[in-house]
Amino acid sequence: MSRPLLKEWLAEESFTLTLSSGFFGFFAHAGVLRALEESNILPRKLTGSSAGALIAGCWAGGMSSKDIKELLFSLKRQDFWDPGFGRGLLKGDKFRQLLADSLIVKNFSDCRTELCLSAYSIDSKETIILDKGDLVSAIYASCAIPVMFQPVTIDNHRLLDGGIKDRPALDATEPGERIFYHHIASKSPWRRKNSSAIQIPRRTNLTSLVIHDLPRSGPFKLDVGQVAYQKAYKAAQKALHRPVVDGSVSIAS
Repeated sequence: MSRPLLKEWLAEESFTLTLSSGFFGFFAHAGVLRALEESNILPRKLTGSSAGALIAGCWAGGMSSKDIKELLFSLKRQDFWDPGFGRGLLKGDKFRQLLADSLIVKNFSDCRTELCLSAYSIDSKETIILDKGDLVSAIYASCAIPVMFQPVTIDNHRLLDGGIKDRPALDATEPGERIFYHHIASKSPWRRKNSSAIQIPRRTNLTSLVIHDLPRSGPFKLDVGQVAYQKAYKAAQKALHRPVVDGSVSIAS
C-alpha cells in the first residue's frame, strides 16, 4: 500500500495543528508554520502549550508567518526581561506588553480560527484549557515557565506553563480528531530520558513531524533561535514531500 506524502495527508481533510511545549522552541514552531502557510496548507484549529502557545496564539491572533518571523528575529532579551519580587524571576509585564503590541486581535472570539491553549493550575494541579477571553493573558499563562516567570491569575486559577502537565498540547483535542503535531524534542536536564512527557504521542488520525538535532535556544542565546528557525523551515519544506510512515515524518535539520 502506498504511503501518502505529508502534504497529501494534510490536504485530504481539515486538521488541527498542535504545537508542543519546548522552552524557546517557538523559533522552530514558527519555521514550520511558515512552510505550511507558504504551501497554503492551513489548519482549521490550533492548540499549543508554552512555546507552542506563543506561535499558535500569534498566528490565530492575526499575525502572518512573516510577521511572526520579524517579531522573533528582532527580539532582544531586554524586550521581556523585567525582574521583580514574586513567584518567579520575571514579572512578565514586558512580555505581555510585547504581545499586546504585536497581536492584531486581542480576544479569542476575534481569532481567525479556533484556538485552545494549555496552562497549568497551581491550585488544582491540573491542566486548564484557555479558549475564551483575553488572548494576551492566555498566551502569557501558557508560556509562564516556572521559576522564570511569575504566575498569572485567570478565573481564580493561578496559572503557569502549560507544558508542566500537557507538553504535547493534546488535552484540548478529542479522540480521533485529525491532528498534525509538531514535536519539539526535549533537551531539558530536568526530564528523564524515558519520561512519558517527552515521548511522541501515538493516536488514531495523528501525524507527527519530528525534526532532529535542532539547536537549543534560550534567553541568553536568542541568536541560536534564528538558526533553529531557518533549519526548521527548510526541514519542514522537505518533510511536506516525504511519506508518512507509521503516523510520523522524521527528518534531520
